[in-house]
Amino acid sequence: MRIKLKALQIILVIGIATLTGYFFGVNQVKVSWKNYQPSAYITNKEAPSNIQSVDFSLFWNVWERLERSYYDKSKLDPQKMLSGAITGMTQSLEDPYTMFLPPKQNTNFKDGLAGQFSGIGAELGTKDKQIIVIAPLNGSPAEKAGIKAGDTILKVDGEATFDWTLPFTVEKIRGPKGTTVTLSVLHKGASRASDIRITRDIITVKSVTGWVKNVKCQMSNVKCQIAEENEKCDNCSKVAYIRLSQFGDSTNKDWQSIVNEFSLKIQKDKNIKGLIIDLRNNPGGYLTDAVYISSEFLRQGAPVVLEENPQKGRITLSVTRKGLMEEVPLVVLINKGSASASEIVSGALRDNKVNGKSRAILVGETSFGKGTIQQADDLGRGAGLHVTVAKWLTPNGTWVNGTGLKPDIEAAMDEKDPSHDLQLEKAILELLE
Repeated sequence: MRIKLKALQIILVIGIATLTGYFFGVNQVKVSWKNYQPSAYITNKEAPSNIQSVDFSLFWNVWERLERSYYDKSKLDPQKMLSGAITGMTQSLEDPYTMFLPPKQNTNFKDGLAGQFSGIGAELGTKDKQIIVIAPLNGSPAEKAGIKAGDTILKVDGEATFDWTLPFTVEKIRGPKGTTVTLSVLHKGASRASDIRITRDIITVKSVTGWVKNVKCQMSNVKCQIAEENEKCDNCSKVAYIRLSQFGDSTNKDWQSIVNEFSLKIQKDKNIKGLIIDLRNNPGGYLTDAVYISSEFLRQGAPVVLEENPQKGRITLSVTRKGLMEEVPLVVLINKGSASASEIVSGALRDNKVNGKSRAILVGETSFGKGTIQQADDLGRGAGLHVTVAKWLTPNGTWVNGTGLKPDIEAAMDEKDPSHDLQLEKAILELLE
């Protein structure tokens, strides 16, 4: 009897739970429907006259069915649906650099080029549909929290990142100063991921930095000691070093300021053996900046980059100004994070010859391999569109897309001791030999 009574109680509980769930479910649906507003009247739906005829009936059929049948009406945001449709249209080209940027993503992109934003301070890339850390910025919240070059970001605040686009990832990671984001990170060589909580801060990226220092190298074991410029150092030579982190809004101004200073130092101090340009982990930026920087080292009229597009064919962008460093010995550092505009500069300085020798020696690792040019347009209301309009080639006609530039002298970083910059030491040795 007790068993039967207990079974009856269980059935009664299940029944009450089912009815309660049904009651709340139905009422929730009613509330959703009650608050639901159909899409606003469609405006500006006439296609431009130069577009080929396309039957949009399927598109509107799907749109109407979603509005009529989708169970959660709160998710039917017409503006988001339109943005998603445009995103899908650009993605159908299977070109990762042609993309639609909704207002927030477009703002993030512009802030990055301007050199100031609120976030964690890490350069990101993609590999095999995963988000990879190219490098944390020096002194950034990311670096202080233990984020390292080569890390894979598996999750952002619990959301898996597989197959995320870079703009979407940046949007998720950035946020107001003082707020936090939790990244699930797989360190290079580790077997398990770690959750790292990072407090966002204002990140200011100075696109051009540099120094002139005493150096003393031991050729036998390829090791160099770098001292301060005015530090006493017997039998030392000097080298100049300029680091370009990106080709952004303030790059040319910052570049000219430091080059003017270094040019005077090199003229006065014959112990300065040459200049190292560090383009490692430089994701690129403006094409015009790449031509401007290259012009500092090449004779007027020398080719910097070849641009190919369907309308104009192949055109040559050449040096148009008198540079201050045409005769200074030069080494360029590159790695797998060097892309786009940084590859244009590297290719231009290697392909151009002076007395039969390349204007610059490339040291480091094979570069990223982005050989296309994008046009960035504002669409109004904060949105933007990046469209691949051409491909570029080095002055010798090499297209680096997908393959990158292979350095003249390969040098890997010391994985056991990242603070020991073997690539920089190799570059210094090349100037001293």
